[in-house]
Amino acid sequence: MTDIQHVTLDLTSDVAHLTARLLDIESVSGNEAGIADAIEQALRRVDHLEVVRDGDCVMARTALGRPERVILAGHIDTVPLPTVPGARGTVPSAWDGDVLYGRGATDMKGGVAVQLALAAALTEPTRDITFIFYDHEEVEASLSGLGRVAASYPEWLTADFAVLLEPTDGTVEGGCNGTARFDVRVTGRAAHSARAWRGVNAIHGAAEILVRLRDHEPATVHVDGLDYRESLNAVTITGGTAGNVIPDSTVIEVNYRFAPDKTPEQAEEYVRALLDGFDVERTDAAAGARPGLQHPAAAAFVAAVGADPKPKYGWTDVARFSALGVPAVNFGPGDALLAHTDDEHVHADAIRACLGALVTWLS
Repeated sequence: MTDIQHVTLDLTSDVAHLTARLLDIESVSGNEAGIADAIEQALRRVDHLEVVRDGDCVMARTALGRPERVILAGHIDTVPLPTVPGARGTVPSAWDGDVLYGRGATDMKGGVAVQLALAAALTEPTRDITFIFYDHEEVEASLSGLGRVAASYPEWLTADFAVLLEPTDGTVEGGCNGTARFDVRVTGRAAHSARAWRGVNAIHGAAEILVRLRDHEPATVHVDGLDYRESLNAVTITGGTAGNVIPDSTVIEVNYRFAPDKTPEQAEEYVRALLDGFDVERTDAAAGARPGLQHPAAAAFVAAVGADPKPKYGWTDVARFSALGVPAVNFGPGDALLAHTDDEHVHADAIRACLGALVTWLS
């Protein structure tokens, strides 16, 4: 593993090799200090940028007086390293031809490398640019570096448009679905399993919940030109205490991915109506984000990329920008289906193509 105390990032090097350099710095959530140090040191060598650091979030921006400002944002943390022997999606990185393997290759150090390359190269962009490199994205929302910055440095998140460089396989993905989790409880009465008739089996009582979820037809909702497919599923089930006891309690955790035309409160109403008659408690929720593709900066960006935009089914931090009144899209190198996998990887040309599209848009 690379000694993070001696990492120097050359922001003018090939962007794919810059990605490899970032991958060599282990930055599992909670351990972002080393990569934040390297990014900060590199950006402070770029004369045309103002640089600020908040915890392990590093921010830089131009101040050219352009009529528009855009934000390019990406998180610098990763999920934990693979535990499977021989896994290639780990630290340090490894090349196989033009394919780069390593933890964070797609999610999302390829996108971070693109941000850094742009920060160094674009001395006279057509729009003012704010670059955000933030910590703690892969953990609970309360720890998010982007959320912390929104509270501590709100002026740094003021912009006309934002691009989050999450992996999208080089296609613009507008907005994102919202997400909500619910605990659905069934209460029974405990009894010895040899005298089951004296109890009420809570696990059996939960069967109706599963039937309703199984038979539920997820909606596809048209929002601002994009079709968002929803999903509603049981994701965990707990209950029972011993092999000879009729269970007196069962909890089914339900996850609802809802289109950005709904608020979390409307999503909760929908789930409660579907599971009417059961004890439903909402435990977590995050609003989605409308795509915002009608904004002139977004339209120009889509034209520069040259492909039809798609909806983002998963939740991303574009929702945070949307809540701040900043239209935002996802656009970055790599296949999102490879994120967090034991063989996480990205093609070098995908990183270079992402950089090229953004240079075209901002030059």
